[in-house]
Amino acid sequence: MVDHHCHLSPNGEGVAAARRFSAAGGTHLFLTTQNYLPAAPRSVDEYRTQFETTETLARTIRAETGVEVYVVVAPYPVDLVTTSPALGVPAALELQRRALDLAGTWVKDHRAVALGEVGLPHFEVAPELAEAASSAFDHALAVARDVACPVVVHSADLTPQTYRELALRGARSGMPPGKIVKHYARNRLLPDERAGIVPSYLARRDLVREVVHDPGPWFLETDFLDDPARPGAVLDLATVPRRALAVAEASPGGAEQLRIPFVDAVEKVYGWRPELPARRRA
Repeated sequence: MVDHHCHLSPNGEGVAAARRFSAAGGTHLFLTTQNYLPAAPRSVDEYRTQFETTETLARTIRAETGVEVYVVVAPYPVDLVTTSPALGVPAALELQRRALDLAGTWVKDHRAVALGEVGLPHFEVAPELAEAASSAFDHALAVARDVACPVVVHSADLTPQTYRELALRGARSGMPPGKIVKHYARNRLLPDERAGIVPSYLARRDLVREVVHDPGPWFLETDFLDDPARPGAVLDLATVPRRALAVAEASPGGAEQLRIPFVDAVEKVYGWRPELPARRRA
């Protein structure tokens, strides 16, 4: 059972949350980096340290819980907004680009499997910042193209029109839509309304019931933040396996449908089939 998008922090539950995920039946986590300090990184070295923290968490989780963990790294797109008052917009944009290049190196070195989260601010910003954010997003797509990995996109909720716009933007950078994942998808659209982009659905009970018969590819995620100030937000890390067990028990074909987010989508988007961790095979 795969949670396609979560965050864990050395300042939060960390490994303890992964143990809870495992106890509920979870087997694989896509662990996306986040800012572990109050202020966003202001240098490439600070981003390198952040990525290393994510990598260390992944290694510890594998060793102590048997859960398989896939690391996803990139500078958070809103960092451009928060660092620009101190650095200036041009320098903040250059930092984003260099940090994206670093993330691409991590993928080439097999230390990460995708770039994420990347994208655009989902709130109004000044025109100069909007232009810089757009440039950074295009650079992220180009880096992903060059290292042949998926991108996990942070954005406002998408409509059929904005799915098409995102697919066209990817195409201009040479990114096939099947390698673009819309993280935090909160509404189901039909496959022909998604322009080939892959939704990663927030594992709310009602949404899981709605999407489970979708032919895919699609993922399930919690976007667990591991924030002590917001316990359980966005959804608790045990949610995906709990929802999966409920689906499997609800109908005879339910378990087979879960191959879509847990096996087939991973194989189509990432190019490899997730294997059951050794501790689960024993």
